[in-house]
Amino acid sequence: MGALTRIASLIVLVAAWQAAALEAGSRLLPPPVAVLRFIVQEAERGDLVHNVGVTLLRVAISFAVAMALGILLGVALGRSKAADLTLDTPLLVLLNTPALVITVLAYVWVGLTETAAILAVVLNKLPNVAVIVREGARNLDPGLDEMARAYHLDRRTWIRDVLIPQLQPYMVTAARSGLSLAWKIVLVVELLGRPDGVGFAINYYFVQSTDVAAIIGYSLVFMAVMIGIDVLLLQRLEIYVRRWR
Repeated sequence: MGALTRIASLIVLVAAWQAAALEAGSRLLPPPVAVLRFIVQEAERGDLVHNVGVTLLRVAISFAVAMALGILLGVALGRSKAADLTLDTPLLVLLNTPALVITVLAYVWVGLTETAAILAVVLNKLPNVAVIVREGARNLDPGLDEMARAYHLDRRTWIRDVLIPQLQPYMVTAARSGLSLAWKIVLVVELLGRPDGVGFAINYYFVQSTDVAAIIGYSLVFMAVMIGIDVLLLQRLEIYVRRWR
């Protein structure tokens, strides 16, 4: 029933788009068929696969680095009041700094390089992960900590059997919100300073010919990929880690 409702909703949306395009009669609002035709042509040339692949690689690298650093920082902030008081303000500043500003500064200070692009995405996403994991670290069950001390668990066993199981729901939540944030920032980073990727392609078709079908086509393909990762991987992972609650 849920799947049928979603399919019906999608059909209504496409029909409304088709009707609006016919009514407008302008190349600035192409019909769905024109966008689909562009996607097929771009795929046949190989540019679509290349640009989507490059962007996915950037998202994967920056996502992994930001998650690893954010989890470590979030645990430290949640477990240490001194660390939380010291780093809370810098974290808030970073959290509220526009992604565009961080991206431009990364390019200015590091140069128009791949390292600067990854750094910009990591700095944008890291505070989001740290804040979510910090809440998890603050809400750790003190009874389990007491049990770990009573059984003289070493640090590695405590992390594996006590800390990680309690943080898993927060880590998955941070991953889901972080992924949706990371790929949008990657597109901005590519638009401003990379020679390939979905963001570069969208900017290219906008500057060269204001090809709206190309802009919508690239956007739809990459959104579909990200939604697929969220539905097929992260949502299932979230159900798994919350199964005992």
